[in-house]
Amino acid sequence: MSLGAHLVELRKRLLISVIALVVAMVVAFLVTEPIIHLLTEPIRVVSASRGDEDLVTLMFSTVTSGFELRIRISVAVGLILSAPVWLAQVWLFVMPGLTRKETQYTWAFFGSAIPLFFAGTYVGWLLMPHVVELMASFVPEDAGLFYDSTYYYDFILKLLLVIGVSFVLPVFLVLLNVAGVMSGKAILKGWRVAVLVITVFTAIATPAADVVSMLMLAGIMIVLYFAAVGVALLFDRRRAKRERQLLADGPPA
Repeated sequence: MSLGAHLVELRKRLLISVIALVVAMVVAFLVTEPIIHLLTEPIRVVSASRGDEDLVTLMFSTVTSGFELRIRISVAVGLILSAPVWLAQVWLFVMPGLTRKETQYTWAFFGSAIPLFFAGTYVGWLLMPHVVELMASFVPEDAGLFYDSTYYYDFILKLLLVIGVSFVLPVFLVLLNVAGVMSGKAILKGWRVAVLVITVFTAIATPAADVVSMLMLAGIMIVLYFAAVGVALLFDRRRAKRERQLLADGPPA
């Protein structure tokens, strides 16, 4: 394809992706009420524990805050709902330029990264109420606790995204191994540094006082790291076996 044909193809894929995103955002906007209800469940738990609903509430500080919150939620949920469409468009655009082997690697990446990302966001969702409740426990009993809607939503979204992305990182280690950049032994050799980095990361991602959540998240990430090491070592073993077989067969006649 010429450069012009590539640009036409890119425009086509972008247009389809944008249409899918807009439709998904409209659908998401219609269901923002139950989503907000789910996001604010920790606030209701804190309110019940303090015994006064007027002292614990979600605060909208500007005239347009309520609308802006629903738009933010619509964009995030719309991206998730339209993901099958725009991921397919990305795939259809780059696939003609990939070799058969690269296509297999790409399928393997998406096949493992997407479930891991959603598993990470689910773990973040399980941790989120405990984080909010723990932080609220440091507020004096006779003080009001008013959560700014924008800050509250950004905090929840960033927590879910950070944990979701962290679950995908082991897939990149396997890809580096498959590409021949790092051997399984090299990845395993750096396990002490990896455990330290994971511990620091989980300490930053979770509140300092929430040791249980930090340890749980760190434990899951360490297990995923060593699972990636195991897969990389298995690939190295298969690669070495093929090389020995080629040497034994000798050069072609």
